[in-house]
Amino acid sequence: MKMSKKIVLITVFCLLSSVFCLLSSEAARLKDIASIGGVRDNQLIGYGLVVGLRNTGDNYYNSQFTVQTLLSMMEKLGTTVDVRQLYDVRIQNIAAVMITANLPPFARVGGRIDVTVSSLGDARSLEGGTLLMTPLKAPNGEIYAVAQGAVSIGGAFSVEAERASVQRNHTTVGKIVSGAIIEREIPFDFNNKEGFNIIIHRPDFTTALNVAKAINTSLGEASAFPLDSGTVNIKIPAKFKVKLVEMIGQIESLDVGVDNRAKVVLDERTGTIAIGDNVRISSAAISHGELIVEIKEQLRIIQPPPLTFGQPMAAPESAITIKEKGERLIVVPAAANIGDLVKALNAVGVSPRDLIAIFQSLKAVGALQAELEIL
Repeated sequence: MKMSKKIVLITVFCLLSSVFCLLSSEAARLKDIASIGGVRDNQLIGYGLVVGLRNTGDNYYNSQFTVQTLLSMMEKLGTTVDVRQLYDVRIQNIAAVMITANLPPFARVGGRIDVTVSSLGDARSLEGGTLLMTPLKAPNGEIYAVAQGAVSIGGAFSVEAERASVQRNHTTVGKIVSGAIIEREIPFDFNNKEGFNIIIHRPDFTTALNVAKAINTSLGEASAFPLDSGTVNIKIPAKFKVKLVEMIGQIESLDVGVDNRAKVVLDERTGTIAIGDNVRISSAAISHGELIVEIKEQLRIIQPPPLTFGQPMAAPESAITIKEKGERLIVVPAAANIGDLVKALNAVGVSPRDLIAIFQSLKAVGALQAELEIL
């Protein structure tokens, strides 16, 4: 009887520990950290004309291709233009533009997508302009959409006087919401598949393993297998053969534990420092200007909880001491991490650029246990 109670207590403790670890780990929805292999946007591009500008379009001498495009378009519309008269043509109301768009997966004929219109010549503004009918092509040269409509530059404007000018925001790039009509579909056989891949946006072996475990738990069978740090293969169970959309809707809302490498990002241009959660530091001593930074590491013995079969473990703890000229001293308590170091350095007025130099020195001596990226 006593043995059975002991087993029950150990089981309850293990379950509570597992729940605590699950809640304390960082989790995200699968749809936010991964995507279905092959299900992606396709980029489209086109070249056309924006008309109706208020003397803010291209200049003939600097953008002769605009006149050539206008001539070609007029001829296709049945109007013949004498090339010798082009030198007298004023095209300040016209601008040559590039049109870009993304064709989403499973887009159908007749649907609409947004397009971005960008000036190609020396036009000063696209305000008030209208894009003429422009075919949008994929890299294979096929036309997948046709764009046309009024260009919106999002509240930007440009005013010019004889000796002064005022401009707000960017006036040579605009947008046409739902400005392109889809004319062709991209074939994709989604249902008649034996399996598919989950592509993790930030490859990590631990995250891939967590994704596979979460999917197998949700589906009730071992269907997901991690192929590498960024790919998880799923074999479609028999019960979902004709309900693949339902299956994907079920697994993409799963909460998955996300693990990332320890990393510190330094931007020397702006003095910005970004520090990951898993960054750790080891024993070191650095002298920078009027500062002396000393990091001491010691081991603390952690005893296992009662009624468990665990073994004592040694956990490292760090204490940080910062001395400034004038005998000023700041001591950060044990179990300090890189965040404590930054707080302590900020307390003595260290600038972000000094922090960048200190981090680089810590990485050079091997005391910074993280990847260091400098922008």
